[in-house]
Amino acid sequence: MTGNAARTHTTPIVVDTHVAERLALALRCATVSYEPSDTAEPAEPSDAEFLRLGAHLEQSFPLVHTELELERFGHSRLYRWPGVEPDRVSAILLAHQDVVPVDDLRRWTHPPFAGVVDDEFIWGRGAIDDKSRLIAILEAVESALAAGIRPRHTIYLAFGHDEEVFGDDGAVRMAQRLRESGVHADLLLDEGGVILNGLADGIDRPVASIMVGEKGYATVRLSVSAVGGHSSMPGKQTAVGRIARAVGRLQDHPMPLRLTPVVSDMVTRLRHVMPAYRRRLLRFAGLATPVITRILAARPQTESLVRTTTAPTVIRGGVKPNVLPQQAEALVNFRILPGDSVASVLEHCRKVVRDADVRIELVGMTSEPSLGKPPGPAFDMIARLAESVVPGIAVTTGIVPGATDSRHYDDLAATRCNFAPILLTKADVETIHGTDERISLVNYARLIEFNRRLIDQLAAPPRTQGADA
Repeated sequence: MTGNAARTHTTPIVVDTHVAERLALALRCATVSYEPSDTAEPAEPSDAEFLRLGAHLEQSFPLVHTELELERFGHSRLYRWPGVEPDRVSAILLAHQDVVPVDDLRRWTHPPFAGVVDDEFIWGRGAIDDKSRLIAILEAVESALAAGIRPRHTIYLAFGHDEEVFGDDGAVRMAQRLRESGVHADLLLDEGGVILNGLADGIDRPVASIMVGEKGYATVRLSVSAVGGHSSMPGKQTAVGRIARAVGRLQDHPMPLRLTPVVSDMVTRLRHVMPAYRRRLLRFAGLATPVITRILAARPQTESLVRTTTAPTVIRGGVKPNVLPQQAEALVNFRILPGDSVASVLEHCRKVVRDADVRIELVGMTSEPSLGKPPGPAFDMIARLAESVVPGIAVTTGIVPGATDSRHYDDLAATRCNFAPILLTKADVETIHGTDERISLVNYARLIEFNRRLIDQLAAPPRTQGADA
C-alpha cells in the first residue's frame, strides 16, 4: 500500500452546521428497500426518493461530480477516480444508499426521516447504516479535491441502492462491471465492524473490530397442513402447536459452538489487553478453546462469532379463536459461521425438528459464508488510521454477523476490511435497524477524518502531482 504520512492534513475535521446538514438532508430521503414479503408496504422502493438523494449528492459535492467518472446502475452509483498511475487500483470504497423500513413510528424521539440535528446527534434512519459512511466518503473526497490531492492509483467508490435486500440490482452489477474491466484492488473497504466499549469482560478499553469476512445467510420455512375443524374437538396437537414445538426445538438445540481461525486470531490480537489470568489460559490453546467459546457465547454480541445463530422471526397460523388452523408456518433466520453451509443448516433443522409432518425448506435469498484473505499491509494501514482517529483503542479482526454488499466483491481485492471508526455503546448498536437510529457529531467527525486520512495515504507524492500538473 502507498504510505504518504507527509501528505496527511493537520487540520481536524469539524462537523459544522453545513456538514451536519448535508448528512441530515440525505437522511430525509426515504430510500427504503422492501423485502418481497413486506406485503403491508410497496414491494418496490420509491424512485423519487432515490432521485432526490442523487440530486442532493450532485449538488452538495460539485468537485466529485466534475472530476470523477460516474456510471449508474439503476440507482446505484459507481465512481472512478483516476490515479496518476491509473492502471493500478488502490481501493474500492463501498457504502449503500438504501435503508430498512421503520417498524413503529410512535417510538421514535424524532420522526425517522426528519433528519433532525441537535447539539449531540444527527437523527434518522440510515444515520449509522449506512448513509453516514456514504456522505463521509464524499466529504473526504471533496475536501481532497479542493486541496489539489490526486490518488497515486485509481480509487473506486461503489454506492449500492439495494444492499438491504441483497444487492442483486446494485452491488452485483457494479462488481461484475469491475470484474469485466480487470479491476483488482489492494483494499476493499465496507461497513461491518465498529469500535465497541465492553466487548469482553476484563478488557478495559474500546475494541476496534476490523472484520475480514462475513457469515452466510439462510431463512428456513417450517410449515404444517392440517384438517382443521372446531376448537371444541382438537386433536392431540394443532398445526400451530406443531409449528411452535418445531420452533422451540430449534431454539433449544442451536448449532454447536466452534472456534474458527479468524476468531482465534481475533482473540490472540486482544491477548495483550486481557486480564493476566486469561493471558495465562491462552498459553494452552488446545485446552483454552472450549473456555473461549463459552465466554464468547455468554453474550449475544459475541455469541455470533462462535456459532451459526438461530433466530425465529415470524410465526403465522389460524384465523379465529374457535377454529382449528389448517395452515401454520414459521420463518427461522440463520447466520452461518464459516465452516458451516446452507446445506448443513437444512440438515440440522431436519435432525432437530424430527417431525415428518413439518415441511422444511429454504425461502428467499441465501448466501454461503464469505471469508476474505488473511490480514496484510492494507489491514495494517486501516488499523493505524483507526488508532490515529480514536487513540487508546485495541485493534483486532472478526467476521461480520450480517450480510453486506462486500461479499459480491470478494475476488476483486487483495484485502477486505469491514470497518468504520465510530465508537458505539450497546444502546447505540440496538438503534441500527431499530428505533431512534442516530450518529453523534463526534462519531461523524471521526468518520470523515478517517476517510480523509485514508485518501491522504493513497495520494500521489507531491512531486509526481506537480509533474503531472
